[in-house]
Amino acid sequence: MKKYVTAGLLSILLVSFVYRVIDLELKNLFNGKVEILLPKSFEIMKEELLKVKYPGERRPTLVYTNESATVNIAFNHIASKATQQALEQYRNVLAATFKNNYPDAAWEANEIRTINNRKVGVIIVTTEAVDTKIFNQLFFTDVDGRLLIGTFNCTVKEKAEWKATAERILNSLVVKQ
Repeated sequence: MKKYVTAGLLSILLVSFVYRVIDLELKNLFNGKVEILLPKSFEIMKEELLKVKYPGERRPTLVYTNESATVNIAFNHIASKATQQALEQYRNVLAATFKNNYPDAAWEANEIRTINNRKVGVIIVTTEAVDTKIFNQLFFTDVDGRLLIGTFNCTVKEKAEWKATAERILNSLVVKQ
């Protein structure tokens, strides 16, 4: 009996460690047009690190990251015109881009959801990086007639700890028009 109690307690400890609740706080982004919950402990990624982690010319304009820079939430409000009606077309283009760039990616979602009375495109995919696999949760919608793209990403090793939080973050998205 003692063995079963010990095993049960150990299981509870392991589950609570893996699925700990991440403290989130509401942030106002893009001149108050976007509200979203982000981890309290995250800070804006410094320019030097941003250039290393996102080496291309089309790097995100705003990235929040954890202390070790292994979990990131990136935003880019791009110049491309967008409306609620055009999100399906953007979803198709973004999905095709992922499929071309990462043919071996593992897909979890490729859909349009309604979040806080707003259509939001969601693509969830795991891709290969140089030395690990990356869990990506891409979301996009229109803000002020332009496309806003957000991405939550972390290593697959951290996915169990962060996936539920990524969903909480996504479901907190509010666009003020």
